[in-house]
Amino acid sequence: MDILLIAGLWLDGSAWDEVASELTALGHRPVPLALPGQGDGAASATLDDQLAAVVAAVDAAPGKPLVVGHSAASSLAWLAADARPEKVAKVALIGGFPAADGRAYADHFAIEGGAMPFPGWGPFEGADSADLDQETRHRLASAAVPVPEGVARGVVRLTDERRFDVPVVVVCPEFTPAQAEEWIAAGESPDLARVTRLEYVDLDSGHWPMATRPGDLARVLSEAASS
Repeated sequence: MDILLIAGLWLDGSAWDEVASELTALGHRPVPLALPGQGDGAASATLDDQLAAVVAAVDAAPGKPLVVGHSAASSLAWLAADARPEKVAKVALIGGFPAADGRAYADHFAIEGGAMPFPGWGPFEGADSADLDQETRHRLASAAVPVPEGVARGVVRLTDERRFDVPVVVVCPEFTPAQAEEWIAAGESPDLARVTRLEYVDLDSGHWPMATRPGDLARVLSEAASS
């Protein structure tokens, strides 16, 4: 199966290199996506530009792909399911919930000079980064790409209720499945509360398992693609 891999904020497609290698060995065709504005120098990129790239990858897949979104890119994966509910086999969300209709995509940190730079590790101290050693922190921070303002402040628009019939697996790295269920029940993700087939998988890592547990993450995604 094609597995489309969408990296979260500040990451380009190379963040998936080790996961992609493991998925290939497991018999899948991983497709790390190049998002406009995250690695190609397109500082004027918008959320619509990124969504268009994801939808184009869905359309190019020979069958129905698994669409994987990490962190804030959970919204992009879900937007793809909204745009192509008949074409997406399943959505996997790693360490994030999709933003609700009408909300900003990822307006979480300060915008400087038209982009949202990586804010350093301070905001992520604790469970998010507990499994990152200094070398990995340096590697991720050095490769971080400022997110264009047009992406970060882009407004999520969801229009097709058939998206609720697309199966979703919530991969829980720095939080537990029980916590995720509790947050969704409390209203933190109105869309996930309406998904017909929703499952949870515990990974027990930090927020960036593609860097710290790529093999385990690949196996989780392989199982999601095969079930």
